[in-house]
Amino acid sequence: MPIFRRLDQRLTADPARVVVRPFHLSWQALGTASSRGARLVSDILGMDEAAVQKALAEVFRDFDRRHWQITRVFETRFEQVANDLSLNPEDYSAAQRQLIGAYFCHEYSYQAAALMNPSIVPHPDQSGLAPGTVRFIMSLRAVGEGHISSVAFREGLVSSDGMFSLAPPPPVATAAVARSQTPDTDGTIVVERDLDSTLSGTVIFPVTPAQANGLEDLRLTPFDHDDGSREWIGTYTAYSGRAIRSELLRTRDFRSFSLTPMDGAAAVNKGMALFPRRIDGSFRMIGRQDGKNLFLLESDQLTDWSGGTRLLEPRYPWEFIQIGNCGAPIELDEGWLLLTHGVGPMRKYALGAALLDKNNPGKVLARTPEPLLAAADHDREGYVPNVVYTCGAMRLGPTLFLPYGLADSSVAFAFADIANILNRME
Repeated sequence: MPIFRRLDQRLTADPARVVVRPFHLSWQALGTASSRGARLVSDILGMDEAAVQKALAEVFRDFDRRHWQITRVFETRFEQVANDLSLNPEDYSAAQRQLIGAYFCHEYSYQAAALMNPSIVPHPDQSGLAPGTVRFIMSLRAVGEGHISSVAFREGLVSSDGMFSLAPPPPVATAAVARSQTPDTDGTIVVERDLDSTLSGTVIFPVTPAQANGLEDLRLTPFDHDDGSREWIGTYTAYSGRAIRSELLRTRDFRSFSLTPMDGAAAVNKGMALFPRRIDGSFRMIGRQDGKNLFLLESDQLTDWSGGTRLLEPRYPWEFIQIGNCGAPIELDEGWLLLTHGVGPMRKYALGAALLDKNNPGKVLARTPEPLLAAADHDREGYVPNVVYTCGAMRLGPTLFLPYGLADSSVAFAFADIANILNRME
C-alpha cells in the first residue's frame, strides 16, 4: 500500500506570469563620447514633448494593466540609468524620465520554462484559523527565459485531516528590489518586497554576479534561536553560469530578505539543508560536498561550513548513483526525520527517508530500504523525465505534508502518516 496519499491538484508553469525587469544594453563605447545607453537617451531627448507624451501613452496602454505601479517602476529605472550615465534628473521632464525608464525595462516570463522543487514552512501569521489548520508559505523554483531560476512563493492552508487550499495568486507579480547594488562586507545583499505586493505575487531574482544564472532549490526552515526568537532561513544554490556555491536566504517577516554567501569547503557544492535549531550549542547542516554521499556538518557560524563526517551513502539499488537531502530535518519525538532522494537506473529519482538520533544526529537509527515515492505513469513526463524532488516537507502533528516537483515541470502534493514512514525503515 502506498505510503503517500497523492492529491490531484497540480501547479504548472504559466508563461502569462510576468514581471518588469531591467533591460541591460551593452555599455561598451560606440565612439569616443557615447555608449549605446547614452545614445538611446539622446534619441529620446530628440523627440519633442508631444511625441514623448504620445509614445508614453502607448506604453501605458500596452502595459499599465499588466503591472502594479508601473509609473513608479519606470521612475526607479530612470534613476538607475541616470546614475550609470551621470545624468541630472532635473534636466528631464516627468514624461521623459518615465519613457527613458520604459526603454530600459522589459517583461520577463519568470516561470515560462518550469515550476518545481518546492519547500514549505508555517506562515508567521497563524491568526484566525480553525483548530488543526496551518497557514503556510511555499517556496518554488521558477525557471524562465535563458533557464534563469528565481524564487517564487505561494501561500495557503493545510490540515492533517487532508484539507489543502492554495490562496489565489494576484493578477500581477513584482520583483523584489535590492536595497543596494553593492553587497555588505560579508557579501550580503538585501532585497525587499514591494509595499503593494503580496508574498504570492513576489519573485526574488539573482542580484550578484555569483547568482547571475539562478537562485536554485531554496530549502526553507523556521529556525528557532536560543533567545526564543524565530527566523526563517533557507539554503539555496547560486549559479553564475560557470560555477555554483551555496548561499543563505534569511528573513523574519517575508518582506525583507538577506542573501548571504557561505564560506568553507562544504559550501562549494549544492544541496545543503540546515537543522532548525542548534544542537549542543552548534549549528548543524546536512551537506553533499562530494556530490554522492550525505555528510553531517557542524559550525559555530551560520555562514562557514567545512569538514563534516559521512552520514549516509548509497546502499540500495534505487540510490546507487547518488543520494541527497530533501530539505531541513524534521524534529520528532523519535529523532530527526531526514527526507532523502536517490538516483538509480535511467537517472530515475525517488524519495526515501532516514531517522537520525535526536541528541547525536551523526548516528543513523534507521532508513528506508525501498522508495517512499517515485515517478509513475503520466507523472514521469516533463522537462526532465522520471524525477520526483522536494526541498522540504512540513509536519502537521502525526502527519507529513509533502509538496514535490514532478519531472522538473510541475508541483504535486501528498500526505503521509509519519508512523507509517517510520515503520518502513530498518
